[in-house]
Amino acid sequence: MADERLSENLERITREATLTRGLGRSYGDASLPHASGARIANSVLANRLISFNLETGALRAEAGLSLQSLKEIFLPRGWFTPVTPGTQFVTLGGMVASDVHGKNQHVEGDFGHHVRWIRLRLGSGEIVECSETVEPELFFATIGGMGLTGHILEVEIQMQRVESPWIWQRRERIHDVAITLRRLREAGEQWPFTVAWLDLLADGRDFGRGALMCGRWATRAEATKPLSLQVKRRAVPVDVPGIVLNRRAMRLFNAVQFKWSQRDSEGLEHPETFFYPLDKLLDWNRMYGKWGFIQHQAVIPCDDSIEPALQYFDLIRTLEVPVYLCVLKDCAHEGRGTISFPLQGYTFALDLPFRPDATQRAVDRLNEFVIENGGRIYLTKDGHTRAEHLRAMDPRLDGFNELRRRWDPEGRIRSALSVRLLGDTP
Repeated sequence: MADERLSENLERITREATLTRGLGRSYGDASLPHASGARIANSVLANRLISFNLETGALRAEAGLSLQSLKEIFLPRGWFTPVTPGTQFVTLGGMVASDVHGKNQHVEGDFGHHVRWIRLRLGSGEIVECSETVEPELFFATIGGMGLTGHILEVEIQMQRVESPWIWQRRERIHDVAITLRRLREAGEQWPFTVAWLDLLADGRDFGRGALMCGRWATRAEATKPLSLQVKRRAVPVDVPGIVLNRRAMRLFNAVQFKWSQRDSEGLEHPETFFYPLDKLLDWNRMYGKWGFIQHQAVIPCDDSIEPALQYFDLIRTLEVPVYLCVLKDCAHEGRGTISFPLQGYTFALDLPFRPDATQRAVDRLNEFVIENGGRIYLTKDGHTRAEHLRAMDPRLDGFNELRRRWDPEGRIRSALSVRLLGDTP
């Protein structure tokens, strides 16, 4: 058990802490303590807005402010974050630490592209401020640095004006995986938000069928009805029995999903449904049963050719565990952070059932492909990558660790992830 401290005074509770965590939405061990009994700080009560400039859109807030709160305060007033991940139940500090990306990575880049200033407590105990011009190495190491450069206390970001709070969405059904890859790129030239859902359990020619969703902020003329941000949420009451979670049942579920999206459509969409479809279901992970699932997210570089992505899908066909869900996005911008995830290519987020040995072998095979093709994995989603695989795919790690030691020579700030992957002592 960890010694977790919770307070509105984040400066106080980070003095002796080895890690700060927010809402704990990381899929792996990024927000978990490095050892039993380690003291960690929880930031969720340190959630105050500090300032907002109505002319420029510059917002400064404490690290524990949630994206949900940000949305509820600013979206009705015509402002929103330029980048949002697939859940609103994350903190501002967590968004910086993970350098989150969204459906508009090909347009706006990552969240780190819109961070202007960070205030944090170093492992030495010193409190410092950093930006592109003040302590820039610390600034860029903190963006996407998984909370390992210091305890993030306050953040300033650049907000974006939006004409209305509604999304104008286009949904397009696609039968072929190669067409999906091409259409995703083509759609990105016209639409700021793009994402594809693929069925990787279908047999034969149906393998990779799915739906392409494109969106943009609706104009005032299109937003013809008022929008309520008070969304009714339902909880998954029990763990789905393991006997239901098999390839045949999930294949049937995917077939129903595909049939549901059988007609192309276009029109107004609630931002909650468009950006955060799973947030309507509390404890949605229980749908994967008591053993749960893992997610493997990788970016595979693809310039003019889609061949590496097609080869990746061929590998997925051969895995001994099924891929229950695949979400595909297009990346066009390298992350600004020292070890940020994105680079130009396609990102694949794969949900796999947790079957200890088989799942580990599947992750190993996926990572070997990522290494061979010059890709990366998203550390926020990872819990099974081997340290040697990460080092083989990311030559930036040694430099990142050197920067960490410059500000934290005693190595006080650690996590379960940094022990597993970066050589920190447990």
